[in-house]
Amino acid sequence: MSLTLDLLGVFFFALSGSLLAARRGFDIVGSLLLGSLTGLGGGVIRDLVLGLTPTAFERPVYLVPPLVAAGIVYLLHGHMRKFTRPLLVCDAAGLGLFCTTGAVKALEYGMNPVAAALLGVTTSVGGGLLRDVVANQDPQLFDPRDIYALPAMLGAALITVSWIGGWYSAWITLAVAALVFALRILALWLRWRVPHASRKPLPDGE
Repeated sequence: MSLTLDLLGVFFFALSGSLLAARRGFDIVGSLLLGSLTGLGGGVIRDLVLGLTPTAFERPVYLVPPLVAAGIVYLLHGHMRKFTRPLLVCDAAGLGLFCTTGAVKALEYGMNPVAAALLGVTTSVGGGLLRDVVANQDPQLFDPRDIYALPAMLGAALITVSWIGGWYSAWITLAVAALVFALRILALWLRWRVPHASRKPLPDGE
């Protein structure tokens, strides 16, 4: 099941990248490249930190989700625009899946619990950060009107605790991923915020 969840995370993140590419007017090659960067970027960062050859380069099956995502956006983007915030929904799904699978892989390779949880968060936010930077827009990770990283932190922490407690299973991964997704969607719907870095934020440019 871990491979399936990982590929689903790649797909949803790739879909968010291809949707952003369509929104920015990129051609289909740009859509495929941005989707691939978004879907595979977090996993590549994770594997490099662990000292491994990235699975995206070792297993060709990881290239399938970005291809499918680019094709879906090419064929159905006009219909998908009718739905509310499809890019953010796909991003939330990828966030939930990657914060869990990233933490699990780090734990499997012997990382201490704190480092494993941090790597799970890095895996989940890395692809979206690369997507936004390459597409030349403000990263969601640093949007003061969002709680982007907090659900991922919670998810990675829960996975780590379950591992330490000895009751981890693939179903726990799925349940935690669903919880992170739900929190992310609720945060968008209810407009949850976190405090600014400064108690009294200065005007832009100061």
